[in-house]
Amino acid sequence: MVHLLQPGQIAPTFNTFDIHGNRVALESYRGRKVLLAFFRNAACALCNLRVHQFIGRSLQWKDQGMDIIAVFESPLANMNTYVGTQDAPFPLVADPTAVLYDLYGIETSEEKMEATLADPRTKAFIAGAAAAGYELTHEKDANFHRIPADLLINEDGIVQVAHYSQLVTDHLEIAVIDRFAAGQ
Repeated sequence: MVHLLQPGQIAPTFNTFDIHGNRVALESYRGRKVLLAFFRNAACALCNLRVHQFIGRSLQWKDQGMDIIAVFESPLANMNTYVGTQDAPFPLVADPTAVLYDLYGIETSEEKMEATLADPRTKAFIAGAAAAGYELTHEKDANFHRIPADLLINEDGIVQVAHYSQLVTDHLEIAVIDRFAAGQ
């Protein structure tokens, strides 16, 4: 049974490194809000589109006191080949052994992946990613059944929103993140 975090719980702390070798410790973000985003893998077109959207908002969010940490279940080499080419102004973390995924209860679900593939809206999401330059690409040895999640953590390290996706295409709405960043 996967343990899903709930609003009001303390976000589990961690120490890791981003793709540039910089330390990323959740504890060091105290005093700032954090969007902790768990993605599928570095080659996922939909994940890359989402990172692109975050990059477009990152300066505004940073000015409002919110930082982003993006985690991928991919090895460092794949991170650099795929999502790392976007040169995100926030940490991109490679977690190929799913340590952080397990810590935060991020699930793997064949059923939810099948539901995503069967959902008629999925083709539109894939087309949107392709139009933005992110083609469907197979990442060797990737966990195809990983389901994404977004957590909003306040300045005291308390989870305010824990959005565990039901489909691969199901993400926390940008408007919700905007409101959280703005302190609303």
